[in-house]
Amino acid sequence: MNRVAYQGTGGAYSHMACTQVFPDWEHLACEDFLSAFDLVQKGFAERAMIPLENSTAGRVEEIYRLIPRTQLFITREHFEPVNHCLLARPGARLEDIRSVSSHPQALAQCHQRLVNLGIKAVAAVDTAGAAKALAASQSNDSGAIASRLAAELYGLEILQENFQDVMGNTTRFLVFSREQEHEQPQPQVRYITSLIFAVRNIPAALYKALGGFATNGVNMIKLESYMDGGTMEASHFHLDIHGHPADIPVANAIEELSYFAREVRLLGSYPAHGYRTRTAFV
Repeated sequence: MNRVAYQGTGGAYSHMACTQVFPDWEHLACEDFLSAFDLVQKGFAERAMIPLENSTAGRVEEIYRLIPRTQLFITREHFEPVNHCLLARPGARLEDIRSVSSHPQALAQCHQRLVNLGIKAVAAVDTAGAAKALAASQSNDSGAIASRLAAELYGLEILQENFQDVMGNTTRFLVFSREQEHEQPQPQVRYITSLIFAVRNIPAALYKALGGFATNGVNMIKLESYMDGGTMEASHFHLDIHGHPADIPVANAIEELSYFAREVRLLGSYPAHGYRTRTAFV
């Protein structure tokens, strides 16, 4: 059976993403992102499901530092809606709950709901871990904020769904593999291409490196910068663009990027997820 690795405890939102994209595969929980990457790199798993950014919380900065250290390719993107559920032990009532534990980000996203109910927030390592700990306890006045999947896995009751303050919270995941896919584009398929590169900290370095995308009419949809390598001498960038390297404008733009930048590496081209056509997340 094929296997997909993810970071977190069973029932985490990364686990939910795995069940959506790879429902018939074995899902391997890992303590950290690096372990998930390593399982794929060493051949113990075929794919890794990695969160890159969230519409509310922003980017997962650690991932940008880990990607250059792997030799893996991006083969797919997936957008997973985040539906926080207020969970409790069987038989507990909403009016019984005095405190709720979860990951700090989940608590922040449900802050107003907790305040309105007079419930104390208690930070935990992750959402699914909080649900697992609640299931092992004997407390009927404690709750957890986690996914519906976590409730099913640990035998908890859902007191309220969509418990977050703002609807529409979504996480973008990238799927990594040892082998590159989609090297030849298919007709009528919209592609996203991801790559990383570095430029020296000199005037106009980034302007010159990216100029070819403007002159060739290639749309840049994401540009993230980060410092790496323990020095302040070079800036590193993660870039997402519309199009496929087989497209002449994209090929010309990447060629010009390679002239002005260094350490240019193509991470992969993959079909744009349908979520992009339904929202402003382009």
